[in-house]
Amino acid sequence: MRRADRLFQIVQHLRGGRLVTARQLAERLEVSERTIYRDIADLQASGVPVDGEAGVGYVMQGGYEMPPLMFSRDEIVALVAGARLIRAWGGASMARGAEEALVKIASVLPEPERERAAAVQVHSIAPEMTDALRERVDFLEASVEARKLLEIAYSDAEAQPSRRRIRPLGLWFWGKVWTLVAWCELREDFRMFRLDRIGALTETGETFRAERRKSLAEFYRRMERERSTGSGCDL
Repeated sequence: MRRADRLFQIVQHLRGGRLVTARQLAERLEVSERTIYRDIADLQASGVPVDGEAGVGYVMQGGYEMPPLMFSRDEIVALVAGARLIRAWGGASMARGAEEALVKIASVLPEPERERAAAVQVHSIAPEMTDALRERVDFLEASVEARKLLEIAYSDAEAQPSRRRIRPLGLWFWGKVWTLVAWCELREDFRMFRLDRIGALTETGETFRAERRKSLAEFYRRMERERSTGSGCDL
């Protein structure tokens, strides 16, 4: 780990007003306590408001603003690649947010890191993502957050139509296909609906309360149980 990255991590560990010992920091960062003592002294000398002493522990005063962001190469690649993928495959609002996030991150990065971000050659194009599909992703993401009951017209893989009243719980992306995880009131069970097979999509004007047995967490637990038993999942 670069020294600059280590100093950044120390500041992160000290934020929040909790007392942290040199031994704890040394274990988390896989360095010696002597190295931590030197780093703390350097931070204090540079004006970072760290209080404490060796053998007792350290804490940071509240209200301290972080200096310009410092990322490792792998972190920069992950951030830039992730934002570009969302820009290509996300909803319209998601794509705008990803673009704005890239601009904001670049604006506060030191010059070497900014050059690294510009040099990341990970790109994606998504001709399947029509404007209508992007708007649908945004609409469903907002419905999940607001817990809005929805009514949909849906066609399954055999093109059999049905109408469903659903509780939207989360969105999954499968490479080129978006699916909606939902509790289906008709089937009284979890279902996954491909967004490109949803026809009419309307709000009922109602919201739903969180219920454990109809939650996304319960869906994940069921998936994990069926994966471990090899029984498959009829969704």
